[in-house]
Amino acid sequence: MHDIRTRTVQANGLTFTLDEAGDGDDVALLLHGFPESRYSWRHQLPALADLGWRAVAPDLRGYGDSSRPTETSAYRIENLVEDAAQLFDALGAKRRLLIAHDWGALVAWAFAIERARPLDGLVIMNVPHPAVYQAAMRRGFSQWKKSWYVFFFQIPGLPERAMTARGAEAIGKAFSGMAVDKSRFPPEVLDHYRANALKPGAMKAMISYYRANFTTLGRYAPGATPVIETPTLMVWGEEDAALGLELTEGYEGYVKDFTLERLPGVSHWVQQEAPEAVNARLTTWLKAKGLA
Repeated sequence: MHDIRTRTVQANGLTFTLDEAGDGDDVALLLHGFPESRYSWRHQLPALADLGWRAVAPDLRGYGDSSRPTETSAYRIENLVEDAAQLFDALGAKRRLLIAHDWGALVAWAFAIERARPLDGLVIMNVPHPAVYQAAMRRGFSQWKKSWYVFFFQIPGLPERAMTARGAEAIGKAFSGMAVDKSRFPPEVLDHYRANALKPGAMKAMISYYRANFTTLGRYAPGATPVIETPTLMVWGEEDAALGLELTEGYEGYVKDFTLERLPGVSHWVQQEAPEAVNARLTTWLKAKGLA
C-alpha cells in the first residue's frame, strides 16, 4: 500500500491542496462532489497507486484548503473544467485518467465532451451525462422531486445559514442520512466534512456551483453534444436518494465505449460507502482496457 501525501499545486491562477499516492507521469485525477473534499478518495488513492497510477485528489476550488474565489461566476462549469485541465498540466501528465463523483463527475462529463485534454479513461460515479439528466427531467416529475435541493440552493443566503446551523449539522446528516451502511460514516468522518463547511466563505462557495450553473449546463442538451470517444466506466450505487436509477440508461448516443457497474444496497456516496466493491470494479475495468 502506498502512503498518501499532501501538498499544494498552482493551476489556473489558483492554489489547490491535494492528496497524492504513487509516482510517475501516468496521472489519475480524482474530482470530488458536494459537500465532500479530497478526503472522499482516501480509499481509492492507494489502490490506484498499486495499479501504477499517480493518483491525485484535489480539493476543488472553493472547498477545503484550496483557493476560494468569492464571486459566484468563478464557479461556472468552464472554469471548473479548466481547473482540471491545468491540474493535469501542472502534474506533468503523459497519460490521463479522470475519475469523478457527484459535482466532480459533472465537471468530468463536461471535460470529456469539450475534449479539454486527451483522456485515456473516464470513470464516473453516481452522476448522469448532463443530456441524459435533461431528458429525464423532460419525461416527468420523478427526477424533479429528487432534485428539489437544486432549486432551494438558488435562494440567496438562506441555504448557507441552514447548512451551517448547529455546527453544520445538516452537512453531517447529508452523509449519515443518505448512507445505507452508516458505519462507513463514523463521527470523525462527519466531523471532517462539517469542519470544512464551517471554514469562512466555504459554504457559499460550495453552493455557488449550483447557482453559477443553474442554466449553463443546458448547453449539453439531448442531441447537442458530441459522442465521447474515451472508454468510460460508470459505477452507480443503486440506493441513490437524489438521482434515479433510470439515469444509468440511454448512453448509446453519448458514449462510444460505455461500461456500467451497478452496486445494489449502496447509496450516492458510493466510493466511501463501498470502497472494496468500487475498487474491485475499477481494477477489473482498468485491466480490461489496458490501463493497469
